[in-house]
Amino acid sequence: MNLYELKTFTVLSKTLHYAKTAEEMNMSSSAASRIISRLEEETGTFLVERSNRKVELTPNGRIFADFAKETLEKYEELEESFKGDKNKITGTLHVYASVTACYVILPLLISKLSEKYPGIQLALETGDPAGAIPAIREGRADLAVAAIPEDGLSYIETIPVKKSPLIFAANKTSNFNFNDKEETPQDFISHVPLILPKTGLARRRFDQWTKSRNVKPIIAAETEGNEAILALAQLGIGLGLVPQIVLESGRFADKFTVHTAGNIMGYYDIGFIRRSENYGTQKSRMIQAAVSNILHSADWRTE
Repeated sequence: MNLYELKTFTVLSKTLHYAKTAEEMNMSSSAASRIISRLEEETGTFLVERSNRKVELTPNGRIFADFAKETLEKYEELEESFKGDKNKITGTLHVYASVTACYVILPLLISKLSEKYPGIQLALETGDPAGAIPAIREGRADLAVAAIPEDGLSYIETIPVKKSPLIFAANKTSNFNFNDKEETPQDFISHVPLILPKTGLARRRFDQWTKSRNVKPIIAAETEGNEAILALAQLGIGLGLVPQIVLESGRFADKFTVHTAGNIMGYYDIGFIRRSENYGTQKSRMIQAAVSNILHSADWRTE
């Protein structure tokens, strides 16, 4: 059992109504019912008596309600005691981020985290931005920095930090002769080889755009990670589709010619992604709560 389950039971012990409990705990009635069933399985006893009209606590249920209430009160006291000494919150925060995010966004987060919660250490996994949501979903990461998904997911919270247009980047020494002002995007995408991400937001937008206009692109290469796309583009084998922020934060920005894709592919919203509810052990929840405090205490858009 965990604190969230104990909180659910204490609310039910007051409302004696699954729908009201679910509303207060921001969950479905069936989810509330499953939590009570898990508590009964774990304690080995019936905690509530159910009927079509009402819910009543069993004698053991009333004893458990007192236990849950006392446990939650002690935890609140513990939280209050920690507020006076942030050094007591220690442990590891697992973060998933692209290489670009490590350069551009993570330094400010690390600075704020170190100042307020010096006992929290980062374990960083770098990879393709498209892997951010799976890392959060699978529990490999507590926090990710990547392109924010366009379709909201019920179990994640997002905090935008930067906006960046998508661009086509070409090596300045390549022989790709076209003019943004004279050629339409359909024209040059039809005859210039492209280097594209295998998956992710940029690839979905590209595929949707070409399909809607019946454009058949020439794909020279597909790869994972924006940095890999730029590496191949630097070899001169094609135009790489990447967010502009990736090119600007790299060491070889002056070696590329930039061709806008913002009008046809849109912009990236880049920021923090985390589960909307804290989870795991008590220690993990405390770390996640501390990070949430940091994320919501700054206007990341202006810093």
